[in-house]
Amino acid sequence: MTPLLAEFIGTTLLVLLGNGVVANVILNKTKGNGGGLIVITVGWAMAVFVGVFVAAAASGAHLNPAVTIALAVAGKFAWAGVPAYVASQMLGGMMGAFLVWLIYRNHFEHTDDGDTKLAVFCTGPAIRNIFSNLVSEVIGTFVLVYCVLSIASPKFGLGALDALPVALLVMAIGVSLGGTTGYAINPARDLGPRLMHAILPIPGKRDSDWGYAFVPVLGSILGGVLAALLHNL
Repeated sequence: MTPLLAEFIGTTLLVLLGNGVVANVILNKTKGNGGGLIVITVGWAMAVFVGVFVAAAASGAHLNPAVTIALAVAGKFAWAGVPAYVASQMLGGMMGAFLVWLIYRNHFEHTDDGDTKLAVFCTGPAIRNIFSNLVSEVIGTFVLVYCVLSIASPKFGLGALDALPVALLVMAIGVSLGGTTGYAINPARDLGPRLMHAILPIPGKRDSDWGYAFVPVLGSILGGVLAALLHNL
């Protein structure tokens, strides 16, 4: 397992399970239809747990361009490695989204609402206010990255359970801060699947909301950089 392959596989699993729980809850005629925010939040937390413990030994399990950039800002990761890590994460996000579509393609056909279909792939605001939405993503990612930097070098190893604190952290962010924008807090989790939504032959889909697409990307990166700067202080 090379670091770049680990980032690709880990991010693929992250988005497969994370977007998969969204599909299971909001698409028509699924076994989990109507499960609600708590089910989605727990599902995403477990998706992070799986992605992290699969990739941690080989790559450090960034699985998120905002985390990779923040680690570089903090001096914990070489800037030369950032482009390849980010590319692997983006490709993993796209692959994970493709697999979700492959699994739930019949349910996409039985779901008429284009907004619901888009929500399987990427985030969107409950109330559209670009500045407020950007602030939400900055704060959510700041919490994620600052806490990740604080637990990145634990004194006592627990094997695969080292991934558990990060999963619990993502759950806390989702329950507490996820009601505004859907807490992307990860450009690969949002932009990669958004690209797949635009490409895939999904019947009755709407546009991919490119006017909003910069918010989860820019907000996540800004939040991560601010967390790294504070961590350095």
